[in-house]
Amino acid sequence: MIPVLAGIIGGTICGIISGLTPGIHSNMIAALLLGSFPALLPILGPEGMAAVLIATLITHSFLEIIPATFLGVPDDGTALSVLPAHSLTMDGKGEEAVRISALGSLWGVIFALPLALMALWFIPLLQSSVDLLTGSLLVLVMGMVIVRSETAGWLFALCFVSGILGLFAFRYDYLSWNTFGAGNILMPLLTGLFGLPFLLNASEGTIPRQRFTGLSLSTGSVARVALPGTMAGLIVGWLPGLSTASANTVISGWIPYDKERRNYLAAIGASTLANSIVGIAVFIAIGRMRNGIMVAFSGFETPPVLFLLTIASVAALGAYFITIIMAGTASSLSGLNSSRLNTAVAIALVLMCGVMTGPFGLVILMLSTALGMVPEMIEVSRVPCMGVVTIPVILFSFGIQI
Repeated sequence: MIPVLAGIIGGTICGIISGLTPGIHSNMIAALLLGSFPALLPILGPEGMAAVLIATLITHSFLEIIPATFLGVPDDGTALSVLPAHSLTMDGKGEEAVRISALGSLWGVIFALPLALMALWFIPLLQSSVDLLTGSLLVLVMGMVIVRSETAGWLFALCFVSGILGLFAFRYDYLSWNTFGAGNILMPLLTGLFGLPFLLNASEGTIPRQRFTGLSLSTGSVARVALPGTMAGLIVGWLPGLSTASANTVISGWIPYDKERRNYLAAIGASTLANSIVGIAVFIAIGRMRNGIMVAFSGFETPPVLFLLTIASVAALGAYFITIIMAGTASSLSGLNSSRLNTAVAIALVLMCGVMTGPFGLVILMLSTALGMVPEMIEVSRVPCMGVVTIPVILFSFGIQI
């Protein structure tokens, strides 16, 4: 038990660092842990190493909402969450935004655990048929988002151009740097489409006083929206080529992020954690590696799935309380000069993109920022910008190589 407890504690610390630090993904921590396997594996054993990896993944998934909420910094799992979460901060409700997301995440774990166990049985049976449905599902979701809008023409154009940008970026991804093993072209893409435009267009003045007077949603309401969010997480955790960013798009198809901000945050929280939990079952069932954490599991003998899910449950409970405690520090932001803070965050994001992805990443950042400014200028939804991810996935699933 001692190596397992040490692994949970160590993984929680790693998840806190990666979750709170903009630009650092849990995949980067996994890469660093892979390099330290020769030293750690004899000490912790397979169970202890599994605990480190699972706790890192779960804790990161809970805490990544904090920089999205208070700094407006997007990650692949919080790209669309930046908009409702940070807007609640500007209404003085930043702590409530984080608490709702954390509660949704906790419900996502509760709902996903039995689904993960069932997935061990039905995934191998259905995998060959389901692989063919990925592109069709995304076409349906993006079509719903566009057709239901009053500005369908603009949204289609945004989706199409974003898709071209995504195809270009992924096609020439090898030109980007791989600093610290963290090179990922999604960083400049999502930062430019969802992060920098928000920071550049943010109003001047000071951050409003942050007050927490209770949740506007009841626990039952959070659970109700967490259930479909969990199903979205199940879909992207199972189908090939999809990511949490794809789940953002799926959820936005029935919960508008600009009109139902709190419901959207709860659903996204549930989706993110369900994706992580189901990813474990997918790895055990068919050996498909959904993220860097699962890749790291290939370096040693994988413990039983019940052990892994138990570790995930313990880590989720700890991460939930850590997230709530962190959210309680929101009052310290009251009165800060928002213009200076936004400028500092924007500069830091550009520097991180330059360090982690190099000159090519900066070119992608520049192009995606220019495109990301368009929705604000013409006052339309930013959801179609997720075409940067969904269109390459759709073409790949249909066997179209570009």
